[in-house]
Amino acid sequence: MDFALLLVIAVAVTGLVWAFDSLVLAPQRRVLLANAESQSSQSLDEETRRKLAPEPVLVEYSKSFFPVLALVLVLRSFLVEPFQIPSGSMLPTLEVGDFILVNKYHYGLRLPVAGTKVLPLNDPERGDVVVFKFPRNPSINYIKRVVGLPGDRIRYDNKTLFVNGEPVAMELVATLPPGRPEKQLIRERLGEVEHEIFRDLTKPRPGREWVVPEGHYFMMGDNRDNSNDSRFWGFVPDELIVGKAFAVWMHWESWFSLPSFGNNGLIE
Repeated sequence: MDFALLLVIAVAVTGLVWAFDSLVLAPQRRVLLANAESQSSQSLDEETRRKLAPEPVLVEYSKSFFPVLALVLVLRSFLVEPFQIPSGSMLPTLEVGDFILVNKYHYGLRLPVAGTKVLPLNDPERGDVVVFKFPRNPSINYIKRVVGLPGDRIRYDNKTLFVNGEPVAMELVATLPPGRPEKQLIRERLGEVEHEIFRDLTKPRPGREWVVPEGHYFMMGDNRDNSNDSRFWGFVPDELIVGKAFAVWMHWESWFSLPSFGNNGLIE
């Protein structure tokens, strides 16, 4: 279900109904009431006026819902949109069930549904956590970290990330579990961003290299060996960028658990 499209349709329908009432139906009701008052010896009270010229139910609901729907559309399309994390591909940064906020204007203002950029602002930077439409199915939203910028040469070899021939700075934080090591918690530095990643010691990864084309970005999950990302399906074009993820505001994994706020905070 494309919620953005449904929201645009709802705003358009309620707005058109309100406009039609203001331009056509309301003047007719006013004429009807004026004629009724001219034939009466006294002015009509409010209840009588409503009975003589009732406002259609559709118009009443449209006038009530339009301002709310329009406000939600503006906030969601141009300012901030909430998303829920559906998988563990961004562990340990984001957990399954985290509810995040995405800045919709940081990379420029785009038209709702169409996604056309009407006001360019900033470009994605290496290290940003970004929500984007999956290139193979734009109806699905993905969240990954920007690893490669246009023109970059990216190599992932022996679980080490190289950008333009230079290994990304890493620091081992912990090996888990201590007795039978299966994964490593690594502190990584991408550009100006320091964040943590997981490396799965049980999953070998053959080395590969990519060159990022102009207008595209190379995305990877922080759970490096358990992430479906640009290594497997290619680059993300700029027009599919949705926004920059900047905060976790709630954690709620399923209907069978209680919401919690222990993960709240800014996203590194």
